[in-house]
Amino acid sequence: MNEKILLVDDEKDIIEFLKYNLENEGFEVIAAFNGQEAIEKLENNPDLIILDVMMPKMDGYETCKQIRKREEFKNTPVIFLTAKSSEIDEVYGLNIGADDFIQKPISPKKLIARVKSNLRKVEQLKQSEEEVKEINAGPLLINRTKYTVTVDKREVVFPKKEFEILAYLASKPGKVFERERILRDIWGGDVYVVERTIDVHVRKIREKLGEYSYLIETIKGVGYRFKDIEKY
Repeated sequence: MNEKILLVDDEKDIIEFLKYNLENEGFEVIAAFNGQEAIEKLENNPDLIILDVMMPKMDGYETCKQIRKREEFKNTPVIFLTAKSSEIDEVYGLNIGADDFIQKPISPKKLIARVKSNLRKVEQLKQSEEEVKEINAGPLLINRTKYTVTVDKREVVFPKKEFEILAYLASKPGKVFERERILRDIWGGDVYVVERTIDVHVRKIREKLGEYSYLIETIKGVGYRFKDIEKY
C-alpha cells in the first residue's frame, strides 16, 4: 500500500506542483489549503505531513501543535515548508514538534529525498522500539513505545525531539555522543540543523528533569553523555 502524505499549502500552484512530483514517486497525496482543513483531513491517517508555515485560518505552527496533541500522530513526521530563513524560526519549529525544515523555493528532488529520509527514520524507530521498549535509568523510566518518561514515579511530558534525545543518551549510559552525531542520528544526515539546536533541547530536558538534571553531562567542546549511575 502506498504511503500517504498530507500536503498543506494555501497556494494552489504549489500544491499541484508538489502533488505531481510526489505521486510520480508512488505516494498517495491528500491536499489541504489551510490549517483547519489539514486537521480535518487527519482522518485519512497520513504517514507524513508537509506543512506551509504562513497560511490563513490557522498557520503551520499552530497546526503542528494541534497535530502533536493527538496521540496517534505524535510520531508522524512533520516537514515545514517556509519562506522564513532565520535560525529562530527553525529552532521554534523544531521545538514544537517538527521533524524537518525546508525553505522555499522548493526543489522537488530535495523534498522527495527529505520525505523518504523521514519515513525511513520512522521505520527505524519502530524497529528500535521493538528491540528496547523501556529504559531504566536510575530515577527515570523511559517507555519508547508510549513516548512517556517517569521521573521518580511522576510522569513528565517531553516533546518528541526532547524525548528522542533523552532516550538516545540514556540508552547507552557513559557513552559520549558528539553534537554532530546526535544531529545525524536524531534528525538525519541530509537535514540541516545547527548544533545550537541540540544545546537548546538539552537545556529544556534538564529543566524538566529538575533535581536529576545532573544525569545529562556536558563534555566541553564535544557533546553530551548520560551519567553511568552504576559506576557510583
